Amino acid sequence: MKSTHNRIWAYTKSAAVTLAMVTGTAALITACTGVAPLPKEYTQDQLDAAIVVPPGHVVALETTASGLLYYECKANATTAGTIGWVLVRPEAELLDRTGKTVVKYSGPPATWTHIDGSSVVGTQVALAPRVGATNLPQQLSTGASGSAPGALQNVSYIQRIKTKGGQDLSKACTQADIGDKLTTSYQADYIFWKPA
Repeated sequence: MKSTHNRIWAYTKSAAVTLAMVTGTAALITACTGVAPLPKEYTQDQLDAAIVVPPGHVVALETTASGLLYYECKANATTAGTIGWVLVRPEAELLDRTGKTVVKYSGPPATWTHIDGSSVVGTQVALAPRVGATNLPQQLSTGASGSAPGALQNVSYIQRIKTKGGQDLSKACTQADIGDKLTTSYQADYIFWKPA
């Protein structure tokens, strides 16, 4: 009787261990399938040549922005006698590839400030068209970093790509409209580059 009891106990214990292992393995597999794949390495292959960063630079930070652009109806300072919508101020939050807000974009001048205190001021050097009349053009800017150390220290170039919106300027802007304001929303990816 004792031997039968021991065999039943050993069998029950073995079955319980096997069940725990199977359940644990299933839970581990389920958890692993929920992990996002690593992002692909950034490539400039599909970009217009005008906004491609020259060789000798590497990606320092990839971000996705969502923000607002504030325009004002003004006389054009460079072309006498014309009136149009002039960008007065940008405002956006930039998220890294994990979805964390890491940079604030403001201006003028165009300034990106990282949460670690580092910053960079951009100067536009080239534009490339983006499909869609209301999408901002893609842009390449050179960077002048601030003195604070961090993620944006030594940034040499900033690319604005994959733009959506930001340029629906169909509202009237004539002599009678001077001083009127217009706010548009936009999205874009900003890629920050450093010397290799």
